Amino acid sequence: MPLSRLLAALLCCAAPLCADDLDSEMKTIIGTYSILEQNAADPISSEQAFYQGAIPGLLRKLDPHSVFFDPGQFEQLQKLETSTQKGFGTVVSLLPGRVIVLQTLPGTPSAKAGLAPGDEIVGINGYEIARLDTEQLQQLLSEARQHQAELFVRRPGTARILSFVMMPAELQTPPVDRAFFVGAGIGYIRVGSFEESTARLIQEAIEKLGGANLSALVLDLRNNPGGLLTAAVDTASLFLKPGLPIVTVRGRNVPEKTEKVKSSATPYEFKLAILVNEKTASASEIVTGAMQDHDRATVLGGPSYGKGLVQSVFPLSEGTGLALTTALYYTPSGRSIQKPLDAAQFELAGTTAHPNGAKEFHTDKGRAVTGGGGIQPDIVVYPPTMNRLRIALEASGSFPNYATEYLAQHKVTDDFEVTPQMLDQFKAWLSDRGIQPGVSEWSVERDFVEGRLKTEVFNQAFGVEKGDEVEAQRDPVVRRALEALQ
Repeated sequence: MPLSRLLAALLCCAAPLCADDLDSEMKTIIGTYSILEQNAADPISSEQAFYQGAIPGLLRKLDPHSVFFDPGQFEQLQKLETSTQKGFGTVVSLLPGRVIVLQTLPGTPSAKAGLAPGDEIVGINGYEIARLDTEQLQQLLSEARQHQAELFVRRPGTARILSFVMMPAELQTPPVDRAFFVGAGIGYIRVGSFEESTARLIQEAIEKLGGANLSALVLDLRNNPGGLLTAAVDTASLFLKPGLPIVTVRGRNVPEKTEKVKSSATPYEFKLAILVNEKTASASEIVTGAMQDHDRATVLGGPSYGKGLVQSVFPLSEGTGLALTTALYYTPSGRSIQKPLDAAQFELAGTTAHPNGAKEFHTDKGRAVTGGGGIQPDIVVYPPTMNRLRIALEASGSFPNYATEYLAQHKVTDDFEVTPQMLDQFKAWLSDRGIQPGVSEWSVERDFVEGRLKTEVFNQAFGVEKGDEVEAQRDPVVRRALEALQ
């Protein structure tokens, strides 16, 4: 029975047993399944029973990240490791019931088909966008990127609905997607993931911005889910002195190993700020923790996610696979990156190899840093809360919609600024659409409105990278980082 062999392989990976014990356990499991198959009220699917029941149940008590992959899921995992995805090369603003094109990337199917910034996608493969909620819309967009799709588009100034038929193409997703200046001699680099090429791309971005002549750098790791340990080590080595420890790996059946900066490294010496938030995880926390422990960077933002479990992927029979936690990551000061697990829910929470108490640790200079999981910023800066007016403006798509109409009537250059007259016109435009803020409310939010309008104009006129440069100037975490660096 192939599934019994699969289960045996899984048991061997998760908890080694002697031959007699394993044979006894297998007989019990197979006997139980045989009774279910013969006597259950409804027919039992063997794949459903094992793939969705017995095997996930075996792993569920370990920790939240040890998972079993059925053949389809394991194939998808292997495809994701290629760092490419299918798509049309379109950057869009996703709103409730609306999808507005902000940019089409050169050479991609959307650019070749003729989609343009400001176009509104009103239908995909016969589905009307306005009838879908956000979750349904995201699912439709995801499915559409896998096969040939027909897009129905409303273009500003054109009465009829346009139709575009496009075939998705393999698109490379760069792990380093933004690099520009945010101040005099101060660079900004955003890193989306840690892949094989990440450290090299960071170094190339630094050199384009001025290399060692930079006065400081803001490294944005917000929303970075992590990736390869080797990429994290190589990235940290761009900024730390040779021989310094970066991360230590410890596990029950994994020899303890400390990754250090190579003796041949020639690190940059300019000031460094690292931005993190609740979605900064795994490899990005390794980099941040090392920089903080060695007093190399100021860390700003919100507490990071706290994923410090080492995952090893084991291929199994029948095209399946297993991602199993085999060790944990510790920063140079000894802090466990992994956030505390629920002791009543997960077996790993109570192991002696997993100290998650909120203990005090110290950096190289003796500065106290907090343990207990995740990386706590040196300077806590949270994004501003959304008030009633901001929610109404964002949910209605007022900024991209107005920018589209404005650009249809005005030519702008890269020195464009939002004028008081434009703000007055925008306020009148909002009033015509039922959004009428009070005088005091408008006065308080004037700077926010001005910044958002400029961002959306740049998004559509020059591409989202230019829009991100504008957005960075009003980002409270970036602004606080500039204060700390200067």
